[in-house]
Amino acid sequence: MIGENELWEIYKTCKCEAKVKELRETLILRYIELVKIIAARLYNFYASNIEYEDLVSYGVIGLIDAIERYDPAKDTKFETYSTIRIRGAIIDQIRSLDWVPRSVRQKSKLLKEAYSKLERELGREPTIDEIASQLGKTGDDVNKMLSETCSFNIISLEDELSESYKLQVRDIANATPEEALIKKELLENLKRGIKRLNDREQLVLDLYYNRELAYKEIACLLKVTESRISQIHSKAIIKLKAAF
Repeated sequence: MIGENELWEIYKTCKCEAKVKELRETLILRYIELVKIIAARLYNFYASNIEYEDLVSYGVIGLIDAIERYDPAKDTKFETYSTIRIRGAIIDQIRSLDWVPRSVRQKSKLLKEAYSKLERELGREPTIDEIASQLGKTGDDVNKMLSETCSFNIISLEDELSESYKLQVRDIANATPEEALIKKELLENLKRGIKRLNDREQLVLDLYYNRELAYKEIACLLKVTESRISQIHSKAIIKLKAAF
């Protein structure tokens, strides 16, 4: 079997159109599992709105784009480079479907505005009851809103970070001063947002994103309900969004 480095060298230097097409297909097959992994991860967010196979097809578009744009001479592994492209392509396609009801968008906006307003006024993180009072609702109402808006809050945060993701796939040495500044500001905002999270919120995000546990597994580990994990997750995302 041809080695990875040799395959990339042949693909990038080949002048025969038929051979280039054959090599591209070989690269797609070699990295298709990465697409499936990323699609499966995102499917946890959007299972009720889209089919897994659709996410894979969107991811393949990102993979092909990554194959075309990748420069093996750069000090970046293809897996790292393509992961951002694949994820971005899937998110872009989901966003274009505009499947989020207006009511969900409105609830997310109300939660973020109430959280930000109370945090400024109180000088600390507001409680669920304080957010509920600000919105003229009950604590149960707010928890329900958090559960209902979880998927949208996540994709909305993706929007906030999209420029950072795009900049990450470029060699920072080739970035313009404006791009470097944007990336720096975005990363600083993200770090500031993470500091807002309490220990349990940080733990849930770590278990979900880094260790890739499902809500059911996290709920079992923390001895709470899946609904409660969804609420913690959603609130953490709102707090991160408030940093931007």
